[in-house]
Amino acid sequence: MTSNDTAPPAAASGTFTIGGDLTVNRLGFGTMQLTGPGVWGDPADRSAAIAVLRRAVELGVNLIDTADAYGPFVTDALIREALHPYADGVAIATKVGFTRQGPHRWTPVGRPEYLRQQTELNLRHLGVDRIDLLQLHRIDPKVPLEDQIGELAALQSEGKVRHIGLSEVTVDEVVAARAIAPIVSVQNLFNLTSRSASELLDYSAAEGIAFIPWFPLATGALSGEGSPLAKLAAAHGSTPAQLALAWLLHRSPVMLPIPGTSSVVHLEENVDAALIHLSPEEFEALDSLS
Repeated sequence: MTSNDTAPPAAASGTFTIGGDLTVNRLGFGTMQLTGPGVWGDPADRSAAIAVLRRAVELGVNLIDTADAYGPFVTDALIREALHPYADGVAIATKVGFTRQGPHRWTPVGRPEYLRQQTELNLRHLGVDRIDLLQLHRIDPKVPLEDQIGELAALQSEGKVRHIGLSEVTVDEVVAARAIAPIVSVQNLFNLTSRSASELLDYSAAEGIAFIPWFPLATGALSGEGSPLAKLAAAHGSTPAQLALAWLLHRSPVMLPIPGTSSVVHLEENVDAALIHLSPEEFEALDSLS
């Protein structure tokens, strides 16, 4: 990875073209942490949340990930207030398929009429005519997959959705969904300490599908004082979180991490991870951690 003095730091993460026509810098921003506790309600400091979103775009972040379930609809409203009208090249990815009953409570609902309703609300709350990337937040086991993906495909054919993605899926589920409609991205839990989605990542790389790891900064005990990760970070002059992000970016060219935060300072630290170059030995040292 290379950068120059005039390019924003997120540009150093390189680019990926989602679905063949939506090019973004690989280091994005996830908005879930901009809500209240339990991903419920408004943030404690709305002006700070607005500042984080605006600063993210200033730093070159042009993939903003949200969901109707965040708040619910809190992050959509924040994004619109902070960034609308959206600058050229800024892509908004959102998700549908969950209903919320309170803090920390998530229930998948994949009925076609519900997915359509939430998509229409996303369009309205974000202030757009078309959603760049609409992801099925979870597959609802109570509803045929053909009905769920089919409804997203119908919305796509109507011009309301540019691309379709999935979240928390297996390779078999992606294959089944791709038989119904083009799938351009997957969003699964993946980080230094949680790599159960490695098979899906390898499949995504082989198929040219974007892999968006959620919870990318989880390092757990790996970052404790005196830990191997802490020692590597100290030797590199970086933080453990920055190395965790750098490892993700080096792990695969289809990887699009979306670290979230409610702090401008932490945001700037996260984005600076794009500037980190890992030697093959450093990457292997990180890769060997678990």
